[in-house]
Amino acid sequence: MASTKRGTKFRLIHTLLVVPFVAMMWVGYYNRVEPEFAGIPFFYWFQMIWIPIGALLLWPVYRTEQRDAREQDERAP
Repeated sequence: MASTKRGTKFRLIHTLLVVPFVAMMWVGYYNRVEPEFAGIPFFYWFQMIWIPIGALLLWPVYRTEQRDAREQDERAP
């Protein structure tokens, strides 16, 4: 496998990766028991729900990076 040098640059879509980080760092917002969901306190289910949300937010970033990498490989000699 040949190694290629790819320049990384910031794109607006990368800001999606900040959303779950900020949500989990803002502990004061979800540090409570009510409302419960299926007997699980809010503190726990709020964190658990961010696992699939984080994956869904990561998907478009991943697809964009893959598309850009493919386009760059096609342009390479």
